[in-house]
Amino acid sequence: MKKACAVVLGLLAALAAGAQTNLPNSVPLIVPSATNAPVTITNALPSMTNVLEQSISLDQVLQATLQNNYDIAIQRLNPQIAAYDVSLGYAAFDPTFAASITHTYSKTAGGFNQTIETNVPGSTLKNNIVASSLGGVLPFGTTYNFTENLTERYGMVAGHAVDSSSGSIGVNVTQPLLRNFWMNQNLLTILVNKNRYKYSEQGLRLQVITTITLAEQAYYDLIADRENVQVQRAALELADRLLAENKKRVEVGTMAPLDEKQAESQLESSRADLISAERALTAQENVFKQALSGDYAKVHDISYIPVETLAAPVQVFDLQSSWTKGMTMRPDLIQARLNLEQQGIQLKYDRNQLFPELDVFGSYGYGAGGPTTVEWGDATGDLTSRNQPFYSYGASISVPLSNAKARATYKQTKLTVQQALLTLKQLEQNVLVEIDDAIKQAQSDYQSVAATRAAREYAEAALDAEQKKFQSGKSTSFIVLSLQKDLTTARSAEITALASYNKSLAALAQQEGSTLERRGITVKVER
Repeated sequence: MKKACAVVLGLLAALAAGAQTNLPNSVPLIVPSATNAPVTITNALPSMTNVLEQSISLDQVLQATLQNNYDIAIQRLNPQIAAYDVSLGYAAFDPTFAASITHTYSKTAGGFNQTIETNVPGSTLKNNIVASSLGGVLPFGTTYNFTENLTERYGMVAGHAVDSSSGSIGVNVTQPLLRNFWMNQNLLTILVNKNRYKYSEQGLRLQVITTITLAEQAYYDLIADRENVQVQRAALELADRLLAENKKRVEVGTMAPLDEKQAESQLESSRADLISAERALTAQENVFKQALSGDYAKVHDISYIPVETLAAPVQVFDLQSSWTKGMTMRPDLIQARLNLEQQGIQLKYDRNQLFPELDVFGSYGYGAGGPTTVEWGDATGDLTSRNQPFYSYGASISVPLSNAKARATYKQTKLTVQQALLTLKQLEQNVLVEIDDAIKQAQSDYQSVAATRAAREYAEAALDAEQKKFQSGKSTSFIVLSLQKDLTTARSAEITALASYNKSLAALAQQEGSTLERRGITVKVER
């Protein structure tokens, strides 16, 4: 009996001693945004094929989760998609080049011209036309178009030979001064797409934080369930030894048979508790494996043995510091600010649309052609000599008489901005409350660890004292059985309190948005 108690006490001492988790300096998660390059994660979990038991640390759990989790893999693509949207926005400024070569032919029949009272011969006319242009739009709404054309005409018209060429080269420019000047549809698209790119980055961070927190908490639950199985096994061994002792006492007539039956009942009850604990462990292992690997069938037959033990590290809680972290690091809060910024961009565009269209425009170029211009070379020479310039300039204005659509859109967007601001303020307040609750929960769980540890120590001492009295015949089997059950309950409660405290610390980091920094994880999106 003393040997058995020593074994159990040694087990609990090891559990209470614990060791804090050794964390990696950095677990880089490199997420390309515009390529199909794979995610690179250093020190990833080694292959476990054909391994029935695998020791695993929290570092390995987190790294494998980053590599294999489907939610992260899905969210990882969003910044890449958003980056292409930004590129598509800039594509609006790509110039367009166009060129054409055209040949025309026309023939008309002759006839009697009553005006001049003479016969007019038929005509045959051919044209060769070469034209090109380069045009586009600039960020501030400026549209431009460079044009060039050359035309060669030859044939017979009214009995006279026709052989001439003409052409021109020039540029046309239009510049808005009010509507579509400081904000236009192209700029709106680019600024909004950049905003959404940042939003998708924070969405990835939020998903990584959520997934990492769940994986960390699943790891603590796995440790707790494994420890609880050991506690229930120890309780079964105590009940079995007590039953054996009671049987001997009944055989020699120093104990009533009822005490033996009570011990048998306690033994079977302990056996049932052990079966329940093993089932809970199996269920938790499945949860853990699902978070750990993207191929559940591959890890199904593996039994993971946590390297760390549950401990209760002293944590100094600073509410103001945690609030500061939450206000600056929470991805969902940053996303809310980005939503407000997006609505501000839209408001700036809608305000610009209230103004009338006031555009200035102009053109400048050189022409070619004339009586002596016969061949294309002649026309090209005229263009080179620039002796036939032309230009134009002017302004135009367009004023909607009611402008009801633009005014209603602007007022609607102002309300949307106000709504986004209120949503942000509400979320900021919720963050403060959530962090406050998380700190209080962690503090409460830490106190529970101390209380349950003391309760377990008292239960051990009480059982030890009662067993000594029982050995000397000054106690009953019923009391010993009751104290054994109390000890098992106290041991399980301590394990639960330790797991809850560690899970509370992870939850606090999640509420602060500091999970990645706490675990040395770097999320980097390369464009």
